[in-house]
Amino acid sequence: MPGNGLWRTKSIEQSIQDTDEPGTRLRRNLSAWDLTVFGVAVVIGAGIFTLTARTAGDYAGPSVSLAFVFAAIACGLAALCYAEFASTVPVAGSAYTFSYATFGEFVAWIIGWDLVLELAVGAAAVAKGWSVYLETVLGYIFGKGTKTTFEIGSLTIDWGALVLVAVLAMVLAFGTKLSSRVSMVITAIKVGIVLFVIVLGLFYIKGANYSPYVPPASTGGSGQSGVDQSLFSLIAGGANSSFGWFGLLAAASLVFFAFIGFDIVATTAEETKNPQRSVPRGIFGALAIVTVLYVAVSLVVVGMVPYGDLATAAGDGSHKTLATAFAANGVNWAANIISIGALAGLTTVVMVLILGQTRVLYAMSRDGLLPRSLARTSERGTPARATVLVAVMIGVAATFFPADKLEEMVNVGTLFAFILVSAGVLVLRRTRPDLPRAFRVPGVPVVPILAILACLWLMLNLTVLTWLRFLAWMVVGVVIYFTYSRRNSLLGKRGATEPPLAVGGADPTRP
Repeated sequence: MPGNGLWRTKSIEQSIQDTDEPGTRLRRNLSAWDLTVFGVAVVIGAGIFTLTARTAGDYAGPSVSLAFVFAAIACGLAALCYAEFASTVPVAGSAYTFSYATFGEFVAWIIGWDLVLELAVGAAAVAKGWSVYLETVLGYIFGKGTKTTFEIGSLTIDWGALVLVAVLAMVLAFGTKLSSRVSMVITAIKVGIVLFVIVLGLFYIKGANYSPYVPPASTGGSGQSGVDQSLFSLIAGGANSSFGWFGLLAAASLVFFAFIGFDIVATTAEETKNPQRSVPRGIFGALAIVTVLYVAVSLVVVGMVPYGDLATAAGDGSHKTLATAFAANGVNWAANIISIGALAGLTTVVMVLILGQTRVLYAMSRDGLLPRSLARTSERGTPARATVLVAVMIGVAATFFPADKLEEMVNVGTLFAFILVSAGVLVLRRTRPDLPRAFRVPGVPVVPILAILACLWLMLNLTVLTWLRFLAWMVVGVVIYFTYSRRNSLLGKRGATEPPLAVGGADPTRP
């Protein structure tokens, strides 16, 4: 039975019943392969093309490959918990929906608000990066000097990012299946380029570049100290989090950004033909593929050039990418191909981030925590209104605002969601042992507890400034909940006027 006020929960039965509500029904047409493509599409992007080199140069040196392994272990533990939840509650919204069923409405709102930050900020940042690569590719075609931005007075307008967001929003509005087909084609291209990077890079590896594997702690790199150093290194009395073991741990928290994707797979559970089987397969398939590719790429990149040449502060102070390693070895033609691959890679990242953001917004609107009109679906079975709103928000941010280092803001939000989902498995196993679970986390309660501890550890290794920004965003969310969402909650209105839906889906008012 739902609780009162902040802690009222939405039963699993009610959540599933709401998926058949006329006017807000999503079309079920995705397979396990479609979900795997979505996961790989969003993961192989900004992380593999830019984050790998920068993290090696600024934080971890050659041990960046070990940082990817640490991050993958934490993601794998959380993925087990996501798979159980998504197969048990095949409803749009991912961590938001799972939290509503276990911890109550207030926690669900907080995590939903947190996912808005994660996905919208991530999409806007990657769209800006896409525009930069588009400018590079256009330079190959039309000559240097071709720009994807122009200025009106003191205002810089990024038309490249705006065009990308607008086109992808139209593709998503036409149907999730079409989005999957587009993702499949582009993902095949960029996976091919990643394999090309690995194979060609093997011929330029120098063993001396791997030593020392964990560079001694220093103030090198970007000089992460004060509010820019990791919270753990600050608490432990470290002077900074550049290199050394503090640097390696900080690197693991940063490259975690590269694995964000399988939680977006869970947001599409409601649009999947057989979610009990397909969602777990899609989650684990995507995570396995990208882990192998990331570790291989990181080993190749740091073997091709000394890690110091990949630092943000090196030379002209610009960010270093995969192309940097090939250019340093005189293989400029390969650097050009990588730039084209990055353009394709970032395209699908933005598309799947918009998809995930739309589904979370849709789920919150269907519950009345945001305006219900946003949950209306079109004739094609997609939440077109929510898609347009999300596209406008991301488009404005990507077009008019400068891109900063936003990876950590995305990371802190995602790790927070992972912790709640992992804890939710423990809660639901105790409160609803009767629920059919197509996939069950092995080793309960040990595995969920390990997932929680691993995510907490990664959060502690994010910067102090990231924590301050995250707390400020949460305060804004709390204000919105008490001024709008709590009063308009559909679950709250049902509780005041209707008996709760009985366990098993039966109506308790009928004989």
